Amino acid sequence: MIRVCLAATAVLLAMPALAAAPVAGRYVTEDGSGVIEIGRCGATMCGKLVRILKAEPNAPKTDVNNSDPALRSRPILGMPILTGFSDAGKDWRGRIYDPRNGKTYKSIVSRNGDGTLKVQGCIAFLCQTQTWKPAA
Repeated sequence: MIRVCLAATAVLLAMPALAAAPVAGRYVTEDGSGVIEIGRCGATMCGKLVRILKAEPNAPKTDVNNSDPALRSRPILGMPILTGFSDAGKDWRGRIYDPRNGKTYKSIVSRNGDGTLKVQGCIAFLCQTQTWKPAA
């Protein structure tokens, strides 16, 4: 019995760790309003708004909805949207910021087989899902 346990442990240790599919790149948000560029930010992955494709009339140019008054004057363009993402095996987990309401949510991001991204913003166990397409 001990030999079986030792053999099973050796096999498990020899197996490579699962890694999430890479997500670095530029993606158009589901509503087509902007392009998010995802890349390395130190030890984690992050994504920032690098291009506004569709601006609503009279849309603010700064982060006016942020709950932190010190951040309300930062420009929307260049703003971090995805922060602190780390490889969780089958997906990437971190935080996503919605400048339209000034709120940050837990987030799960994974790459689909067709190259699109499944992007989820979650409160507890309830998640809203979007699909972001690679930017041309």
